[in-house]
Amino acid sequence: MSELTYLSVLKMAQQIREKKISPVELAEAHLAKIERLNPMLNAFVHVDLERVRSEASEAEAVVMRGETLGPLHGVPISIKSSLDVAGLRCEAGTRLRAGHVATEDAPLVARLRQAGAIILGVTNAPELLMAWETDNLLYGRTNSPWDLERTAGGSSGGEAAAIASGMSAGGVGSDGGGSIRVPAHFCGICGLKPTPGRVPATGHFPPSGGPFALIGVVGPMARTAGT
Repeated sequence: MSELTYLSVLKMAQQIREKKISPVELAEAHLAKIERLNPMLNAFVHVDLERVRSEASEAEAVVMRGETLGPLHGVPISIKSSLDVAGLRCEAGTRLRAGHVATEDAPLVARLRQAGAIILGVTNAPELLMAWETDNLLYGRTNSPWDLERTAGGSSGGEAAAIASGMSAGGVGSDGGGSIRVPAHFCGICGLKPTPGRVPATGHFPPSGGPFALIGVVGPMARTAGT
């Protein structure tokens, strides 16, 4: 089961389309990995087990019915806890937003769902995303999956640790001054800072508006850049 979680995003999607693995099997493999590793890594801050299992079951039913599948159908991913995911915490690592739960998906999250992705949960970040390590007074420090005595980087350190350890297939971080690129480097995964405006950052906190919109973006993170 654990080896499933180290397939690339594209390979997972391909094997689901070919009915070599099922969305339920893949989701359960990731949930098992989260249960085992997250207490040590502290990457995820909110996982909705019931919703993940429900969406995985529906994704499997869609495959069996032979319906058209999206490019990410059944692939379990994660989202940095500074981007709105309906029903999940969006606290951006600060006690000023403690307990804040998003009421609707950010546009990027909605697009990922439309592509068939299953959102496992949201991941840790430093307070208001303002550090190159991931630590805060709400949830504490996220550790490197390669050495628990070291940081996973920041501010998308929860994402990087989750992906590198196989708890998530891939996900979304945000970056103004290195917040995708630094943790990707620290954890040995791939991260891209897109051209500002290329990917909608609506639903991100702090808002990517005004002058900050010239540098602040949301973008993808994964273990590989290709297949």
